[in-house]
Amino acid sequence: MARSPFRFVATIGVLIAAQSVAACGYNDIPTKQERAEAAWADVQSQYQRRADLIPNLVATVQAAGIQERTTLTEVIEARNAAVSTPLTTEQLSDPAAVQAFVNAQGRVTAGVRSLGVLVEAYPQLRANENFLNLQSQLEGTENRITISRRDYNEAVRAYNTSLRTFPTVIWANTVFSGEEPMQLFNATDEAQSAPRVEFNLNGAPAPAPGGSAQPVAPGSTPPAQ
Repeated sequence: MARSPFRFVATIGVLIAAQSVAACGYNDIPTKQERAEAAWADVQSQYQRRADLIPNLVATVQAAGIQERTTLTEVIEARNAAVSTPLTTEQLSDPAAVQAFVNAQGRVTAGVRSLGVLVEAYPQLRANENFLNLQSQLEGTENRITISRRDYNEAVRAYNTSLRTFPTVIWANTVFSGEEPMQLFNATDEAQSAPRVEFNLNGAPAPAPGGSAQPVAPGSTPPAQ
């Protein structure tokens, strides 16, 4: 059967139109938005990994017979508060939600750094392979958090720029008029300051992650949580 000239011309017209739309940046906004959201998912994954490591690190410190209350309590409370302060992709355009998440994670960062100082005050931790292994994993995770935040910020800058520059600004004001700029993720001043460690050996036992804890006798195994 001979191909209809009209159908052939229509097909060519569709191809030309598709190329024209692509060339004028129609796909840029959703593409860059997806990249930014994927980068955010990686940030969240690294923060979750850190949150999962902290209870084991605290339990190891307690098992080593170190009942240093203040620092353990602060890092546990900061970790629990951060876990209960999630940030969805839909909230990435909300400055207040992003700032709350940043502040919560910043307190965890400060707490983890303070916890790391314990190794200088307690020689037995320097010989505890489990503690050193967990500390190394946390340090690696902190590095990955820094990298993933940087990648997220770069993706967000590209996305936000597409909402304000020609020719994609045309689509931002029409087809994608409901899309808002995303917030950058910047570390808090608290997270960048030197860690504060107060050695309080006579206070109440530090609570376990997610609830109350019982004191751990030196050399014993922490109770199951």
